Amino acid sequence: MMNNISGQFRKSTWDPILIISQIIAVQSLMYCCLGVWIWIISFILGTTKSLDYAFQYNEIHVRDYGGRLVITIFILNALIGSWALWWLVQRAKQCMDFTCTAHLIHLLCCWIYNASFPTNFSWWCLNIVSLSIMCVCGEFLCMRTELQAIPLGMNSHKTAL
Repeated sequence: MMNNISGQFRKSTWDPILIISQIIAVQSLMYCCLGVWIWIISFILGTTKSLDYAFQYNEIHVRDYGGRLVITIFILNALIGSWALWWLVQRAKQCMDFTCTAHLIHLLCCWIYNASFPTNFSWWCLNIVSLSIMCVCGEFLCMRTELQAIPLGMNSHKTAL
């Protein structure tokens, strides 16, 4: 017997508490994982662990090995972010919204940390690439889940006798 009489897969009512909770969860998961990546590259480079790797504009460059590692961890973190979208948001239609929100929050955090708006070209390129990867991969994962066959009845998986 079907409990959902309206036939909707998911309620589309406005739930600001759910949305804010999802934004906080996605952002927190991304920053926690970024912290782990920073710990790993600090160990590799033999440097002091620092928030500069996450928020300092000048750390993002291709001039040396350290800068390329910072770029790599942001790309890897975008993949973590896409997984977070799949796990926490679970809707392909909302991936772009949550991805842009996460990167806007990161922009604000960087702006506050540096006390100046980012003008570094490599910072903008990396964040646009990161945003694109997170959004596309998140949508892909969510669409795969959404497009799975939905059983229509309790006996639909059994063959006829």
